Amino acid sequence: MPDVRTGYVTQTHTGDVSWREAVDEGARIGFDFVELYMDGATERAKLDAEAVESRVSGANIDLLVHLPFADLEIGSPRELVREGSLDELRACIETAAEMGAEKAVLHASSHATPPEWHVEDIAPLLLKSVRQLDAFAEERGVEICVENLPGVLFTIHDMERVFAETSASMTLDTGHARVDGVDAEGIAEFLDSHGERVSHVHVNDSRQAADEHVPTGSGNLDFETALAPLREGWKGTVSIEVYTFDFDYVALSKEKLDTYL
Repeated sequence: MPDVRTGYVTQTHTGDVSWREAVDEGARIGFDFVELYMDGATERAKLDAEAVESRVSGANIDLLVHLPFADLEIGSPRELVREGSLDELRACIETAAEMGAEKAVLHASSHATPPEWHVEDIAPLLLKSVRQLDAFAEERGVEICVENLPGVLFTIHDMERVFAETSASMTLDTGHARVDGVDAEGIAEFLDSHGERVSHVHVNDSRQAADEHVPTGSGNLDFETALAPLREGWKGTVSIEVYTFDFDYVALSKEKLDTYL
């Protein structure tokens, strides 16, 4: 798999695993990169960008980041709220660039929902925010990758609009796609059709149509089928996203992923 690099999404936001341990374990397991979650215990104000860059470089491993989202509102119809959230994400992108990150995963979502607010009130604001963040990140050498979300804007079914109205890349989350009714064959079809815009993939395994994040291979999503287009000259990055603090499960998930790729 010479054109596909693999890594994992860190669970550092909880504080149970330090970013240093996450980097070191990622390198020990043999990943090409770590995807550092910039929230909670590792939100930007708690990170020493120079120290992270030095540790990553010393471990001979690449860096991606997952931008925060839980309390941010880049689709808010209230301009001051939206602009404050954008300012925070711009600061995160600057920190990511200082750490040497090449990609940043973005949730383009909003808590503004019916009955007060409807899709056509919010979607244009989200798309504008994506364009602004994408341009800001590009100037700093960071690639924004908009993730499909489960059941809320923007789902996998909305990505055609994201592709049409922004220049941002995509993070395809397999578990989120499954929540929205897309099976392994559907994921493969999406990758076949839109592989040039999908720069990053989250391998999120589950035992049902839910956002479970169980160790890769322990669920029942057919990754041999779902990821088949990635074996055909696709160039990008793939993160396993496993909710565990046990690195034995992370290592086993990498072994499983390697067989699928």
